[in-house]
Amino acid sequence: MAGVNTPYLTIDLDKIEHNARTIVDLCDQHGIAVTGVTKGVCGYPDVARAMLRGGVTSIADSRLENIRRLGNAGIDTDFMLLRVPPLSAVDAVVESIDVSLNSELATLKDLSAAAIRAGKIHNVMLMVDLGDLREGIWPDDVMTFVSQAINFDGIRIKGIGANLACFGGVVPSEENMNQLAELASVIEHRFSMTLEWVSGVNSSGLEMIASGKMPQRINHARIGEAILLGRETIHRKPWPGTVQDAFVLHAEIVELKQKPSLPVGERSEDAFGELVEFEDRGKILRALINVGREDIDIHGITPLDSRIDILGGSSGYLVLDVFAMEGNVAVGDELSFTLNYSALLTAMTSEYVTKHILTGVANSVEQ
Repeated sequence: MAGVNTPYLTIDLDKIEHNARTIVDLCDQHGIAVTGVTKGVCGYPDVARAMLRGGVTSIADSRLENIRRLGNAGIDTDFMLLRVPPLSAVDAVVESIDVSLNSELATLKDLSAAAIRAGKIHNVMLMVDLGDLREGIWPDDVMTFVSQAINFDGIRIKGIGANLACFGGVVPSEENMNQLAELASVIEHRFSMTLEWVSGVNSSGLEMIASGKMPQRINHARIGEAILLGRETIHRKPWPGTVQDAFVLHAEIVELKQKPSLPVGERSEDAFGELVEFEDRGKILRALINVGREDIDIHGITPLDSRIDILGGSSGYLVLDVFAMEGNVAVGDELSFTLNYSALLTAMTSEYVTKHILTGVANSVEQ
């Protein structure tokens, strides 16, 4: 792209808005509100705006810094902190966050004190661990926890939630979603309260929502990858009606030479402590492009041109076999790649990858 230094990432806001609308429409049919998750793009304001145009009701991120970035950019919406707050940040959380996820009474106590100091009521979502073994109160302990949490002034329990298909890879099911719904009902009955949100799923729950098997009591979802990359996260399959190329990585060929496919000489571990196995392909046309492990998860990108084979990478280079492109490729050419969630996150985090917004792209989304 003329005038843009490589490597760079193109961000098609029309496609993100389209994906958001597709997911929101599905969830709306089943009575589920969607909070758009921007942690995969480091709270990039233009992406959050595209999500909001697509119908998400609020924005969530795991980093206070990202949420401040969004607020400073003038984005007017409710913000959710997806990561359990540290005690050292309770004042900042109360100041910047509308809803935080919580699983520790000590944290709620300090959030309560911070909210009282600020003259605010801070909303919290109590997280329940349904077996994925990341954050959350164990189900057997939920009632005891709530009985103590309701005594904190300055705190409002907005709902309960669960995180699945992350650390332990446990998928949403009728069993664990019904368990969450039942816990919500018991809390409401026992403590004479109303939970506004029962937040059961992320992008891993789309298949269950679409099947109609999601319990009606589940009325909130936190969706990131399905909006950003158009994929559900159980099988990593493209979600119907979404596009998968809202983000495309572009890098430049800086060296193009015929070389052997096998290293020459005695070998040891590479710079990353790995002993890499090489396939004997004879002499091949090898291209070095100016992006590497310092910028992206090299295992999370796919060339748009199927003739390109990724051989590996160092901190500053990606090494490619472009033998099938011989005669049609030269030093200075740009090559393009789609990204999975891990590669997107690292590319967005890297200060060496320029972010280039595509706006008003004609027919950027196939209807």
